[in-house]
Parts: sequence; C-alpha cells; structure tokens
Amino acid sequence: MSLKEQLRDDMAAAMRAGDSETRNTLRMLLAAIKQIEVDDRTELDGAGVQSVLTKQAKQRRESIADYEKANRSEMAANEKMELAIIERYLPQMMGADEIKALAAPIVAEFGAAGMKAMGQVMGKLMPQVKGKADGRLVNQVVRELLQNG
Repeated sequence: MSLKEQLRDDMAAAMRAGDSETRNTLRMLLAAIKQIEVDDRTELDGAGVQSVLTKQAKQRRESIADYEKANRSEMAANEKMELAIIERYLPQMMGADEIKALAAPIVAEFGAAGMKAMGQVMGKLMPQVKGKADGRLVNQVVRELLQNG
C-alpha cells in the first residue's frame, strides 16, 4: 500500500470513528498532495508524497515557534496536534548522535578547516541525511564539529 493510499484509508477510518482532528489534518495533507500533482501534471510517487509531508511538518514547526513567540498558545496547540498526526507518516528522524557519526568522517576528510569548510561538509552530508534529519539540527552538529575540531 502506498503512502497516499494509507493517508486515504486512515482518513476514512477517522471519519468512521468521528475523529475530526485527524480527518481534517489528513484531508489537508491529501489536498496539498493533489495540488502539487495538478500543478505539475504528474502523479506523485512515494518519495514525492514523503517530500510533501516533510514540507508540511516543517511549516507546522515554524508556525508553532511563531505562535509561541506571540503568546498564542491555543494556535500553537492546534499546530502541535497537526504535527503529531503528520509525523505518524514520516520516518523516524535522526538524532544528534547519529548525525555526528555521519558528519565526523566528512569533517576529518576536509581537515576541519574551521567554518570555511562548512559549505563543503554540508554539501557532502545533506544528500546522506535528506528526509531523515532536520536541516537545522544537521547544521548545528556540523557547526559544533568544525568549531571544536
């Protein structure tokens, strides 16, 4: 079963169960997927659907930070709920230790030339962690490695 089919099935199950939060979130995700398919005149494969979900999760994280900064806790709570539902369909994200294990050999390869090597290290590391790790966390781990190395 494809990820898109899983989203549709889960939305139908949420409708039957009367779970309006899940139903609305899944409906929004399917609409975002459909919008990209219509715009690009193509059928998204598993990786394309995964990309849409990752983008939606990132938007939720940014909104949560903005709402919390503006003391809008009720709006932040809604975004957190949507993010939790979206994350059910995303692969488990890598932690800082896992990223460090991948980044350390790359930093060593470039001789840890300080922050000047940041672009080179990130360029080589990001394809390995794309979709598996948060870009900000990767940036932070690489920055620490370069500063300490």
